[in-house]
Amino acid sequence: MLNALGAVPVLFMKRISQRTLDIGLGFASGVMIAASFTSLIIPGIELGGILPVLVGIAFGTITISLADKVIPHMHAIIGAEGPSTGRLKAIWLFVIAVTLHNMPEGLAVGVGFGSGRLSEAMALAIAIGLQNIPEGMSIGFSTISIEGTPRWKAFLISFLSGLVELPLSILGAALVSLVKPIIPYAMGFAGGAMMFVVSDEMIPETHRMGHERLASYGLVIGLIVMLTLDVLLG
Repeated sequence: MLNALGAVPVLFMKRISQRTLDIGLGFASGVMIAASFTSLIIPGIELGGILPVLVGIAFGTITISLADKVIPHMHAIIGAEGPSTGRLKAIWLFVIAVTLHNMPEGLAVGVGFGSGRLSEAMALAIAIGLQNIPEGMSIGFSTISIEGTPRWKAFLISFLSGLVELPLSILGAALVSLVKPIIPYAMGFAGGAMMFVVSDEMIPETHRMGHERLASYGLVIGLIVMLTLDVLLG
């Protein structure tokens, strides 16, 4: 839901510097990398050993990679990906891309709480919320640049993009609560999916406009924030 907070500037500004967006997405990337390990992968290993988590990481990576290949979508900078889009509007291709990106985040939060490890789950939920702020800003301004989308619609799309996390959180929590043996697999799956999204989409996006150093600083700050949260809430 914090996507909406990040998108508020869209209602008052037509654009924001690409440098600011890249730093923000770098921060979000750092948060997701740290959260993948501190709240999902390492707790999963502690619960079920290394093998189930490794299997989960592999399946999470493969699942998101396949979805990226078979579902047509569009990134603000990279452009269209997946199979032929036909007459599907660019704005909807972008919405699909955002939905694909947010799926692992929602699943991760649900799996975290369903595992019963509340301190790690709380740190993960707060971290995902924090990284949703710059993400929401990026989504909002990127949407404006596509087909001249009105500001109110860009804000609405950014707000709605965060809602996909809610049902996936509930699904993730329900699955691991009902079937305890899958918890380490599910934690590995969510961690692997998040890591793949960061490496395959977020970091390349932040490096395409010549701001890779600043984006890297943002990433390190995100790592520091997430690790600090993990210690404070642990």
